Amino acid sequence: MKQKKNQNPIKSWFAACIMMSLIWVSGTQSAFAFFQDVQQERQDQSFKQYKGEVTGADSNKSLVFATIAIEGTNVSTITNADGEFSLKVPNDMFNDAMNSNVLVSFLGYRTKSIPLVQFDENGNNKIELSVSITELPEVNVEVPKDAEALVRETLKQKGVNYFDDPTLMTAFYRETIKKRRRNVSLSEAVVNIYKTPYNSSKKDGVKLYKARKSTDYSKLDTLALKLQGGPFNALFVDVMKYPEYIFTDETLENYNFSFDRSTRVNDRLIYVVDFKQLESITDPLYQGKLYIDAENKILTSAIFSLNITDKDLASRMFVRKKPANARVWPTEVAYRVDYREKNGKWYYGYSNVLMEFKINWDKRLFNSVYSMTCEMAVTDWEKNMATDYPKSKDRIKSSIILADEAIGFADPDFWGEYNIIEPDKSIESAIEKIQRQLQKTRDNGGTSAR
Repeated sequence: MKQKKNQNPIKSWFAACIMMSLIWVSGTQSAFAFFQDVQQERQDQSFKQYKGEVTGADSNKSLVFATIAIEGTNVSTITNADGEFSLKVPNDMFNDAMNSNVLVSFLGYRTKSIPLVQFDENGNNKIELSVSITELPEVNVEVPKDAEALVRETLKQKGVNYFDDPTLMTAFYRETIKKRRRNVSLSEAVVNIYKTPYNSSKKDGVKLYKARKSTDYSKLDTLALKLQGGPFNALFVDVMKYPEYIFTDETLENYNFSFDRSTRVNDRLIYVVDFKQLESITDPLYQGKLYIDAENKILTSAIFSLNITDKDLASRMFVRKKPANARVWPTEVAYRVDYREKNGKWYYGYSNVLMEFKINWDKRLFNSVYSMTCEMAVTDWEKNMATDYPKSKDRIKSSIILADEAIGFADPDFWGEYNIIEPDKSIESAIEKIQRQLQKTRDNGGTSAR
């Protein structure tokens, strides 16, 4: 069979990769860890905090990316890689929230509703979710026969099923770099997202509210790896808002769609659609799963990855700058996006991106393996009644390198009442080690620099 090129490769994959996940690999003159101190901000604790863990009742395994939300409010958070969470309830809404339930949900499990008054402020909140057994759909739910037709219908319904008003979202963003299994860099930020309606072609605006970083470049050979794009890496994974980066009317025909076994989310029947590029297509496209609400044709989640086969092409897509004596290429690029529902309308709630890279050095026996991850979770939102949209000078650009903009880890109360994704144990350990090493350097007469 004669292979063919994608009809519009620039639009369908090249632009997405450049804008969403551009990697900057640059040489450094020193292996010293850069670190910036800030003055501590003293503030009264203006929130109640509840920590805990979400596990599967059948396996007792941690459930990663489970959603914890206070019913009747816009406050929510996500479990980390260890299944742990931290939910902060601002004091000004605490009295109302105490009469509310906390909804804990995870793909393929039954949603659990727990009164907030039953939560322990000491952190002993272990929540077990039971696997949702998929039953045959109700008689009034038509079982589709064509998976591609279902996807096309779902994409066309975005103006009906998703937010159609300008929305101001508060979100927590984190990006990490690892050398094999060792954490070497962490950057975090609280951002304001000026979300435009899903039926609008206008892109979302993002303002940086708070940010911090902790980096130990001494573990990065002679390289400083930097992720360009910051929060936009995660934001552009919103398939329903930015379908041009993966699915358009033209590129849909380059995929093979098929039905997998159905599941349930929040007691809703969910069709699972597998997709992968046709064998006749030579350009790297995507493959993965789409989770579509059976009754209303709504995309609730998507998990997919880039099909990487050509090392040189993949390197040109992702590597902006590198030393002449090194070959750098991605070995894995994976994405996930989850949506949430409020009053019959759905919106972007969480996304993450994983990128793994391999570096081969000239005249070196062993190669280096790095992984870069970023994730963002919407923790609060409200309708943008004034339709405010920040001016260009106030918005961060999609070319931002957060590690260059963020400030150092110094204030333990830095985030205040803002909900964040609880750091996993390996990240916490890495931060502590970096801080101890930096303090040791200062005690020995060393200096730090920006």
